[in-house]
Amino acid sequence: MANFENLAQSVISGREGQVKEQVQALVDSGASPLAIISEGLIAGMNIVGASFKKGDMFVPEVLRSAKAMSAGIEMVKPLIADKDMPSLGTVVIGAVQGDLHDIGKNLVTMMLEGGGFKVIDLGIDISSEKFIVAVKEHNAKIVAMAALLTTTMPAMKETIDLLAKEGLRDKVKVIIGGAPITEDFANQIGADGYAPDAAVAVDLCKEWVA
Repeated sequence: MANFENLAQSVISGREGQVKEQVQALVDSGASPLAIISEGLIAGMNIVGASFKKGDMFVPEVLRSAKAMSAGIEMVKPLIADKDMPSLGTVVIGAVQGDLHDIGKNLVTMMLEGGGFKVIDLGIDISSEKFIVAVKEHNAKIVAMAALLTTTMPAMKETIDLLAKEGLRDKVKVIIGGAPITEDFANQIGADGYAPDAAVAVDLCKEWVA
């Protein structure tokens, strides 16, 4: 019989096929779907996050692990009512208007999901208005914005200003990231935090909801 440690290990190794087989075996053996997610899939991803932070794992490996974890979660999701899915809160994430880069954003999305957040990934080239609509619709606790171009950085401030105008600014935390972003810039535009990488982003979001 497959066990949770083996499943976690397959996530760490980024073996998607193996993850699917083990998830199916656990489901067939009557294991709790929530336990499969928390003790198997997410437990594995937490180790990946820690290894990434220490520099023992690199982006391609983390993406492979995250993809394997997501495949497992997709299999188990239909067995769980939405209200039972454990969640630390909802994060709305997107690359800001004019920015078409998504590798970093995708990595943060997967790591946040692995960390226990519900993530609404809006995609790339997202206007301030779209961020606001998503925050209202999903009752998000955190807005995460990514920019890889210096030319798109001002769009982050526009979104923060619009959150304030809509009376939402004190209800959500704003985290920003991307190659040209700095702590100073985050402070200048009134963001709550800055993450140089995906592991820091997850830690920061967890601190905020703790």
